[in-house]
Amino acid sequence: MTRILVLGTHNRKKGKELERLLAPYGFQLRTLADFPDAVEVVEDGDSFAANAQKKAVEQASRLGQWLIGEDSGLAVDALDGAPGIYSARYTGEDANDKSNNRYLLEQLTNTPLARRTAHYTCHITLSDPGGNVRADCEARCHGRIAMEPKGSSGFGYDPLFEVVEYHRTFGELGETVKSVLSHRSRAIAQIVPQILVLVESGEWAEGH
Repeated sequence: MTRILVLGTHNRKKGKELERLLAPYGFQLRTLADFPDAVEVVEDGDSFAANAQKKAVEQASRLGQWLIGEDSGLAVDALDGAPGIYSARYTGEDANDKSNNRYLLEQLTNTPLARRTAHYTCHITLSDPGGNVRADCEARCHGRIAMEPKGSSGFGYDPLFEVVEYHRTFGELGETVKSVLSHRSRAIAQIVPQILVLVESGEWAEGH
């Protein structure tokens, strides 16, 4: 049986990262780029969990596919948890990685390294083709914000997010290390067993 799993994202870099993490489990992975009739989900939830569920349920109902909705972001302790759910649009609707990173550094001007603690959060929700939530999980990765961008790997705040134990940012550590340590990889590790239970029980086939 072909097990198609749709990754509910338009973000190519995030889609590729999710593909790398899920590929070993035998799914045929698709992204929203493969579905011209995918809807544009308004991320107006008040938490990562709410946004992930909204993305999963609305897209799955529209496309009639098993679908993963994912929402993630960065929380900086010295900024009372900002940018949080607004991480992707920290500098407004036209935000990009460069403008967001620059603004974050400006917000932390004169904040010493010891007080620049932060964490990434990733929430993942799995919806069946009928728009019913079938699995849910959330994971975090702790670190701190470097004084300046370092490295060119990854995306988002990766050039600024330093894993303290390695004294390197995700931008410097690269995809291989990030695929083990990141908030997204930890969330995938939690949700895959839940997905496999659905597959083994036969519910995945029934969902189609």
